[in-house]
Amino acid sequence: MRHTLPIAPQFYVTAPQACPYLDKRRERKLFTALQGEHANTLNNTLSKQGFRRSQNVLYRPSCADCSACLSARIRVADFKPNRSQRKCLKRNHMLEREATSPWATEEQYELFRRYLDPRHSDGGMADMDIFEFAAMIEETPVKSRVVEYWDRSGDSPALIATSLTDVLDDGLSMVYSFYDPDWSRNSLGSYIILDHVRIAQEAGLPYVYLGYWVPGSPKMGYKAGFGALEIFRGGVWQNLSDTEDYDADTHPLSVDPIAEQVARINLPDTRAPKE
Repeated sequence: MRHTLPIAPQFYVTAPQACPYLDKRRERKLFTALQGEHANTLNNTLSKQGFRRSQNVLYRPSCADCSACLSARIRVADFKPNRSQRKCLKRNHMLEREATSPWATEEQYELFRRYLDPRHSDGGMADMDIFEFAAMIEETPVKSRVVEYWDRSGDSPALIATSLTDVLDDGLSMVYSFYDPDWSRNSLGSYIILDHVRIAQEAGLPYVYLGYWVPGSPKMGYKAGFGALEIFRGGVWQNLSDTEDYDADTHPLSVDPIAEQVARINLPDTRAPKE
């Protein structure tokens, strides 16, 4: 008879640094390592509680006086594209999807650099070299896929967009996406999300996790444009109602102490049943 212990990861908090979403804010993250034989189980469980994956780390915003970042996911069964999104799908009909194992390529890195330079030249990834890029793609202890979008309508195939995506037990988690800035008129960021909804529908998965929606942030505001959207707030998933009901105000009591946050995290129990 063999028993295993419940998963009991250690949680840490990063030092405060400039917020990438809201001016004059400071961010910090609550995080834990993602490793070992139960990595998939831990990723599944914490993703349902607002955590996100970055390589072998799971993290969630835990800022001292701000709780603006809200994890968002699309409820696939109830999603219906609006008029603008239907046009987006039609506009990108020529793109061909290829889903592969998480393996970095030179084409991906060249596209990544073209995406970053005009849009995020002062961001945390601005200085990422090809080896760091490969680590972002390949260092995954969970079930992940690289979803590529190719334009083969011309004389030579061209990689137009890429998404690093985790496959959870209840959906797809879009870890990071990037695309050709010359195709900006095609709304590729929205198209990738719409296509992931289609992938989830085909696979019978109920959710597509989009990362964080941040009220007041121009970078993240587009996510509120997707129907059947849920946000993780107050420890539960709830329908996103009128966006005007959410704000990015700060308050010194808006975030609970770290110890209380950790105490409320539900962790998976991997103990084998008694025989």
